[in-house]
Amino acid sequence: MKVISYGGGVQSTALLVLAARREIEYPTFLFANVGDDSEHPSTLAYVREVALPYATRAGLDLQQLERRRRDGSTETLMQRLNRPDTRSIPIPVRMANGAPGRRSCTADFKIKVVGRWLREHGATALSPATVGIGISLDEIHRANRRRSEAHEQIEYPLLDLHLRRSDCERIIEDAGLPVPPKSACFFCPFRTVAAWRQQRRDEPELFMKAVQLEETINERRAALGRDPAYLTRYGRKLAEAIPAEEPSDEAEDGGCDAGWCMT
Repeated sequence: MKVISYGGGVQSTALLVLAARREIEYPTFLFANVGDDSEHPSTLAYVREVALPYATRAGLDLQQLERRRRDGSTETLMQRLNRPDTRSIPIPVRMANGAPGRRSCTADFKIKVVGRWLREHGATALSPATVGIGISLDEIHRANRRRSEAHEQIEYPLLDLHLRRSDCERIIEDAGLPVPPKSACFFCPFRTVAAWRQQRRDEPELFMKAVQLEETINERRAALGRDPAYLTRYGRKLAEAIPAEEPSDEAEDGGCDAGWCMT
């Protein structure tokens, strides 16, 4: 069994095109959707309106997966964050000094979801599935950071082909597809300051949902006697850290582009 862990971003979409051209042998692509209320709407739109029809035309199987609880019900990342009994925060919220906290969102809502599908479809420790990850040559420092399950064998097809992100964009354009937006949750603390500013300016409803989420997180932390945490590195509430129409006059941090779940 050979699958691609598909994130809806540039690198994994380039892998989709390469598979459609039969330049790599991965017939199945697995998109672990952390939730329609959590993924950025532009990523969901790209997956459903561009990637899925393209995969179907090419004879590839693009599966959309969801996290399932033991009782069979589904759970989104936003639902987990808003659950009253949640004591730990699964996203890497920023502490007062700007440093990100520990996170489990990628493991719980991406890696384990893909791993469960593989087990249900026959992957075992004795007969592991091959899972291709969309890491390009300019992000080689991300390789081997992905925790693999016993029934998985991780491969990096873009590294084997010596392809960079710019090569991936060209591959997508040559296929007649639009280059996808960066894929990430709309409230991810690894978002760059520029991305937050763009969201406040162009997507005010999403921005206000992120503001509300930060407030909810801090209400719960206060009840547990913990210090506040934030969605930006500034140690201030999101609405204060990203004021309306603030000019972009400082360097950005790496954010998701430096490599976490954005593939």
